[in-house]
Amino acid sequence: MSRIGKQPVALASGVTLTVGGDNTITVKGPKGTLTQAIDRDIKVEVNGSEVLVTRPTDQIRHRAMHGLYRSLISNMVKGVSTGFTKQLELVGVGYKATNTGNTLDLSLGYSHNIIFDVPSEIKVVTETLKGQNPKINLEGSDNQLLGAVAAKIRSLRKPEPYKGKGVRYSDEFIRRKAGKAAGK
Repeated sequence: MSRIGKQPVALASGVTLTVGGDNTITVKGPKGTLTQAIDRDIKVEVNGSEVLVTRPTDQIRHRAMHGLYRSLISNMVKGVSTGFTKQLELVGVGYKATNTGNTLDLSLGYSHNIIFDVPSEIKVVTETLKGQNPKINLEGSDNQLLGAVAAKIRSLRKPEPYKGKGVRYSDEFIRRKAGKAAGK
């Protein structure tokens, strides 16, 4: 058995999970509603306040999907009850971030500002404190969408290893390299 797949998912208070006829999972909670299509072979059962995910056989395909769908359901339940957050940090001289609604205006050292439209499901907050790097806070209930948006923003100027400049996650560690002068 999959170590992750056999664990039950606990439903938080105020969260309801329904399984549709075409094996579509719908999770409703205080932070919104999320849906996910599940493979037809994987069975999802709701027993009171917990959800069990089972597989029919020990085929490689079934074993691969067992833990995956259990993790996706767990993330959906956590997302509609408490939500997810990601924080990005802009490191570099003159790097700035401002937002108007869900439109992010980034100044990342290029000859032009980058205008980035964030999906409406995600809430964006930018903060610039004196003496600190500008920060971008992203909040949302869909963990997959939140991670994809954060990765896209980070890809606009990835952190480089020599001076450490770029857009990074706030908890990310950048391995620094010595420059050419260190070889002498």
